[in-house]
Amino acid sequence: MVNWVPPEWEDREMLAELGIGSVEDLFRDIPKKARMGRIGLKPSMEEPALVDLVRGILSKNKPVSGFDSFLGGGVYTRYTPAVVDGLLQRSEYYTSYTPYQPEASQGTLQAMFEFQSLWVELSNLEVANASLYDGATALAEGVLMALRLHPGKRVLVPGSLNWERRSVIENYSHGAGVELVDIPWDPTTGLLDIDFIAREARKDVAAVVVEIPDSFGLLDVRLPSLKSTLGEVPLVVYADPLSLSLLEPPGSWGADIVAGEGQGFGLPLSYGGPHLGLLAARLSAVRQLPGRLVGVTQDANGRRAFTLTLGTREQHIRRSRATSNVCTNHSLMALAFLAYATAMGPRGLRRLAEAQHAAVGSLVTALQGTRHLQVPRFKTPYLFDVAIGVEGATVDQFLSAMLERKIFAGVPLDDPRPVASHPRPNAFLATAGPEIDAKAIARYASAARAFGGA
Repeated sequence: MVNWVPPEWEDREMLAELGIGSVEDLFRDIPKKARMGRIGLKPSMEEPALVDLVRGILSKNKPVSGFDSFLGGGVYTRYTPAVVDGLLQRSEYYTSYTPYQPEASQGTLQAMFEFQSLWVELSNLEVANASLYDGATALAEGVLMALRLHPGKRVLVPGSLNWERRSVIENYSHGAGVELVDIPWDPTTGLLDIDFIAREARKDVAAVVVEIPDSFGLLDVRLPSLKSTLGEVPLVVYADPLSLSLLEPPGSWGADIVAGEGQGFGLPLSYGGPHLGLLAARLSAVRQLPGRLVGVTQDANGRRAFTLTLGTREQHIRRSRATSNVCTNHSLMALAFLAYATAMGPRGLRRLAEAQHAAVGSLVTALQGTRHLQVPRFKTPYLFDVAIGVEGATVDQFLSAMLERKIFAGVPLDDPRPVASHPRPNAFLATAGPEIDAKAIARYASAARAFGGA
């Protein structure tokens, strides 16, 4: 094989056409500290050598299947029925784009409509859109919706809110001049200060955000009575969809907007994505929903037909009237969510939720009394994740030691950003599910007891 290198005159002509002096100038807007640099590739290589090199780089990835994984915190490794991938791999779905031509896209449109209907049923609200990017952006869009529905420049958010979700809300609301106000949480119970919410809710507050379960994995039984203290202030709830197979849905206790992350329904970890954003609201707010919405009607022959009914994004209407610059929906991921829920059925989802809660309880029992660990960290009921405190060492030290024993022990609760100003407990979240057997829990407990601390 002959290596081909572009002649220097071609480089000169391209640079001259672009009006720059060197290839380096193409990257001058990117700070040098943010650039990766070369990854071991020579300027030119023969294809077999290049393939071998890339394979060597990829071999450094360690699939989660080779570890005992207790990772949770909103992203889960759950068994997915084979029918889900079988449906997703049909070409009419994984090659589909925006269904602008309903006559050619009835299958995709119906799947999106049924997905919306499923999230409406789980949240007990009245209307849902055709999905968003992920849970964090869905929550941020819910906050922006609330700002359009109710006057105010302050939004109350849990001080315990997952740092990634908070960061996205900060980014989305910054341009609107919104102040995020932390709701204090009790260091013993982990629960929010409800009295603080009641005092602050009438002071130019546009929305109040709560979670079920919260970012510490806890269940706050006081939330269903919260709406009565807020009056007209919108209540935005971030909810785990699987939890809604067990718990009273937020819409039934006054939530105005319900957001969530759909990854746990049929989507793998996939290096952190793609995920699936869920968003539902009351019918009175339907024209404030971001993205797009699929509706059902009748064709000229009286047959049931589906079409895009509302699209409040910039591609569909004037920018001045758009509710968001959301440019797409995750229809393939939404189909996975729908297929997973359909395959499991209401009883199957409930049994899965009960099994995961029971497995987490078994993990807690196995770890209690372990030196250096406070299990559980908070004196409040948990659901799918348990917060575990670390004493005499850092969370990173403990998790690294467990990783050496091929155990993903949990997800740190701390905020790793250099500008982090929201205190977090020295703790991590761990989960377990039906795929985690008693032997894996025993290995976890044994490794935790062998941890020597700092």
